[in-house]
Amino acid sequence: MYSLQVEGVTTKTNRKVLLDDISFSLKSGEVLALVGHNGAGKSTLMKTLMHQMEKDAGKIIIQEKFDQDMQLLAFKRRITYLPEEPLLLTELTVMQHFQLYALSYELAEAHFEEKLARYVEGFGLGTKLDAYPEELSKGMRQKVQTICAFLPDVPVMLIDEPFIGLDIYAVDFLIVLLKEKVAEGMSIVLTSHQLEHVKNLADSFVLLEDGKVKSAGKISDFDTITRGFQDD
Repeated sequence: MYSLQVEGVTTKTNRKVLLDDISFSLKSGEVLALVGHNGAGKSTLMKTLMHQMEKDAGKIIIQEKFDQDMQLLAFKRRITYLPEEPLLLTELTVMQHFQLYALSYELAEAHFEEKLARYVEGFGLGTKLDAYPEELSKGMRQKVQTICAFLPDVPVMLIDEPFIGLDIYAVDFLIVLLKEKVAEGMSIVLTSHQLEHVKNLADSFVLLEDGKVKSAGKISDFDTITRGFQDD
């Protein structure tokens, strides 16, 4: 069964085409690396998949039955998103953010508390649970957003530049969590300019250029890494 199917997705704004006929699919437990220069369309695609941006054409389906257009609420409850920039609410404490996600995804209390205790310890946030976002460094805010994204048990996760702003210990813990999620059957779409992590985590890749798919295939066949790409 396919966890995620993206078929002919096109997104426009002010008559400009941002994404042009994007298609790919993921089976359970697969990781797809979405790569390309800045401005290639990676973040736009992530936002379109999450319905933060409206697509103009195409289909996005989870588990072969939850269509973004036809069953949006059920669709959103089966996908989680870790954005490049933390999207935290200024009026909520760190702990309240976690509780909000637990409620939104209807997590059982015991399961939520068990997962949260491990994540908080792993990311070193134990002393920050009562803090508000403005009291936190960017790295700490990124850790909070990361935990929020990892709390739900859903079939699909989208991750946009997850390693930026994290210290080396947090990066190591994040990689452990990613591998665990994959082993449990979660499918992941990942973008990152840190290509060593991408090649070690992903099964396949889609290379975007100017909002179009330039190439795609197995990650072992990704031989387009150039100095220009790494410096972008």
